[in-house]
Amino acid sequence: MSDKPLRLLLGFDYGTKQIGVAVGQVITGQARELCVLKAQNGVPDWSRVEALIKEWQPDAVVVGLPLNMDGTPSEMSARAEKFARRLNGRFNLPAYTHDERLTTFEAKGQRLREGQSGGYRERPVDAIAAALLLQGWLEENCPG
Repeated sequence: MSDKPLRLLLGFDYGTKQIGVAVGQVITGQARELCVLKAQNGVPDWSRVEALIKEWQPDAVVVGLPLNMDGTPSEMSARAEKFARRLNGRFNLPAYTHDERLTTFEAKGQRLREGQSGGYRERPVDAIAAALLLQGWLEENCPG
């Protein structure tokens, strides 16, 4: 953890086509979805990321780590870790990763309970998945 107290965090559900973004507060231990950024082969529009960083001024970022179900790294894990390093390098913010297994599955379940069936391309769940992984990180690292 950094020397600076953590108050506000941005969470990223990294993907090759879309990156879900969420915001979380340490004091409340709560995270909520913000938006979904388009990506080209895993590369976001960095100006959009920069705009979010400037708007929210997070103390750190958390990137979901897509591990295999047995806990071993997946091909996407390396790409997510690289994305976390890029966020750290570009914006000089502490960047953490968090196991995100089942967050997309859980996010789709949440949408199903709200009445959505399919249509995840038009109404993606990436931001919900980002909120779930950030919520998990907060619960693990900042217990109230």
